[in-house]
Amino acid sequence: MRYIVFLIIAFFSIFLTSCRSEMEFESNIGNLRFSKETVYLDTVFTNIGSSTYTLKVYNTTNKNISIPKVRLGKGQASNYRLMVDGMPGKEFDNVELLANDSLYVFIEVTSDVADANPTDFLYTDQIQFGDFTNFQKVELVTLIQDAVFIYPERSGSHNNYTYEQIQLGVDGDGNPVTITGTNLSHTDVTNGDELHWTNTKPYVIYGYAKIPENETLIIDPGARVHFHANSGLIVAENASLDVNGGISSTEALENQVIFEGDRLEPMYTDVPGQWGTIWFLPGSKNNSLENITIKNATVGMLISGNDGTPTPTIDLTNVQIYNCANVGILARTGKMTGKNVVVNNCGQASLACTFGGKYDFTHCTFANYWSNPNQTCLVLDDYDGSSSYVLEQANFKNCIFYGSSNLSLALEKNNTSTFNYQFTNCLIKFVDFNNQYINKPLYQFSTNPRFSNCILALNSNSNLPYFKNTNKNNLKIQTNSAAIGNANFTYSGFNDIVGISRTNPSDIGAYKFIP
Repeated sequence: MRYIVFLIIAFFSIFLTSCRSEMEFESNIGNLRFSKETVYLDTVFTNIGSSTYTLKVYNTTNKNISIPKVRLGKGQASNYRLMVDGMPGKEFDNVELLANDSLYVFIEVTSDVADANPTDFLYTDQIQFGDFTNFQKVELVTLIQDAVFIYPERSGSHNNYTYEQIQLGVDGDGNPVTITGTNLSHTDVTNGDELHWTNTKPYVIYGYAKIPENETLIIDPGARVHFHANSGLIVAENASLDVNGGISSTEALENQVIFEGDRLEPMYTDVPGQWGTIWFLPGSKNNSLENITIKNATVGMLISGNDGTPTPTIDLTNVQIYNCANVGILARTGKMTGKNVVVNNCGQASLACTFGGKYDFTHCTFANYWSNPNQTCLVLDDYDGSSSYVLEQANFKNCIFYGSSNLSLALEKNNTSTFNYQFTNCLIKFVDFNNQYINKPLYQFSTNPRFSNCILALNSNSNLPYFKNTNKNNLKIQTNSAAIGNANFTYSGFNDIVGISRTNPSDIGAYKFIP
């Protein structure tokens, strides 16, 4: 028994001695390697936190080392924040790193534009690895952008507060319907005239910004509008939206009006569903949108009802809508005209004209290359699940309907007397592999007079549009496109979406073919 006890004691003595030897750390300066020499935290709005960025630090020696200090160059005054080995802070002592191992440093920043360099608006610092006088460094660089912020007011105490609500009407039981947001005003204390958006600074919207009744929001060429998550723009009854973008001559799109999310980092460039929608309430009127790009919304435009006037509720010219989680344009008993409208990459449909309505689209490109095979380009219907509506008109002239799904059209008539649609000189993809639509009257392309001089892609290898790059939403047509020269020039009396004059014979879609 004594012998066994002795062996156990000896074993643990050797084990503990070995552990202490393996886990000994010596102070070391200057032998680190980094995954980046400079960490660019891209662009953030003033006083809005960035995404989290990662730096990897490598111990290139065969010894366990202890880094005397890991710190921000500006110390506790820095607007950057670090997390080192799972610990948050701005300065860390004796950070241990095993031989030939690595650790992660996570970096964030929140900075006021006043703290940035006034000439280039860059806010900079560095992470120092070593001690106060002898250290290796990794530079940190962030562009801070000033902006006009529009947001609902908060009231109440710190632990019991509410946000400002805006009225949307009443429900079926007469109860008020509200949503978090704020009414735009000509005389806001902070922002001045909130009903005239210029290109001087970008606009950042929290919650929903509502254009009040009998008011018009005017947006100048080159304006940039950014929406936070679950935010958007609402056009009230008898209110109007007037977007006055212009044709741009450079890749900076200097005259284009752009609506998108408020995350400016490149990883968010094409992420769908970052914000809500532009919502036109029943009775909104005289809405005009020209030279605008709407991207990364849940629904690009939502049109609820029409105003009962003979003129269109919404007039679209040179409008691009991309990367919508649900629908690019969702109209419910809407009234709309569109020229040079381009929509792509939407989770359900690029254009949905539902519950009847009145529509007229000319030289438009409705593509949809969403990864889900069940999406489509166009939905036309006259039924909401309980009631039927009249589809007064749905005219499509010189338009493209093409995407990754086999069926670019979804036409659903609910036995109403009027379901009035017309496709003239359109390029339409409709690959009916299982012949499930062969006997449905709405899809009799060869005998139905509602399809006039249309080009049909009835299999995946014929009559292709040959878009330039659908992944990057570049829907210009290329050589051998079936759209070239096959439009009806009667309807081509205006320039294409980038301002190029159409010539006879003209091309189907929003873009004129340029060799």
